[in-house]
Amino acid sequence: MKRKLGINVGCMMGMPQPEQLDMIHSTGFETFFTGSQNDTTIGTLKEKAEAYGMTFETIHAPFAGINNMWIPGMEYIDVYRGMKNCIDLAARHGVPAVVMHVSGGWYAPGISDLGLQRFDELVFHAAEKGVKIAFENLRQVGNLSYFSERYEKFDHVRFCYDFGHEHCYTKTVQWMDVYCHKLLCTHIHDNHGRTFEKVGSPDIHLLPFDGNCNYQRCIDKLDEYGYTGPLTLEVDNFNNKYPDLAPEQFLAECYERLQRIAALSTVPDSVEEA
Repeated sequence: MKRKLGINVGCMMGMPQPEQLDMIHSTGFETFFTGSQNDTTIGTLKEKAEAYGMTFETIHAPFAGINNMWIPGMEYIDVYRGMKNCIDLAARHGVPAVVMHVSGGWYAPGISDLGLQRFDELVFHAAEKGVKIAFENLRQVGNLSYFSERYEKFDHVRFCYDFGHEHCYTKTVQWMDVYCHKLLCTHIHDNHGRTFEKVGSPDIHLLPFDGNCNYQRCIDKLDEYGYTGPLTLEVDNFNNKYPDLAPEQFLAECYERLQRIAALSTVPDSVEEA
């Protein structure tokens, strides 16, 4: 099945995102997302996307302090306001969706009525603004699974399937089997699997095929459930992960590897067109 190929703008440190998008477009990518919460940057990205005929998929909401959403006190305010601001930015600039985390860390707080109330407020705000929210799979299974039921009847509440997170955090959980009916977008990257000792983070966002993620299994699940949306990388060259690659070479490598993943689909293009 032919799917559009995308990448995260902001994958190259030290270069303004609008300049990165120029290079991303020249490389051949058709879609992208950003983690920027800057109004001017997002407006410029949107203008360039329209000029290039690209799809501005999502804005990734901030998640520093996300666990505070579940506990009493006012420490949640910063991340809550950041997520709400992303919804407003998406609405203002015509970006269809915002990707959000639900919790973070190996030992995140459990589900609480207070946390649910706060997330409900964001869900209702997004509905008012005409923006979708795509919750992303991370370490904790229970809270996201609960969200799939709590917001079952909210069509604008969707799912972001992160291949790398599934591999290094919850390899035994087939997230597509849980949330297939809500799938909106993908995040694709690589790592070396789960660290059962739970020391540090195994979530290192390597380029595909530099770790041992089973991309065939992931693509098979997308095919099984009829996903026709983009395949989108979430990678970076921060801290000289790939010191021998200039920005143009890095993006070319990203594109080639994502093409290899796309080619794993066993569904003929004619089926998609039918």
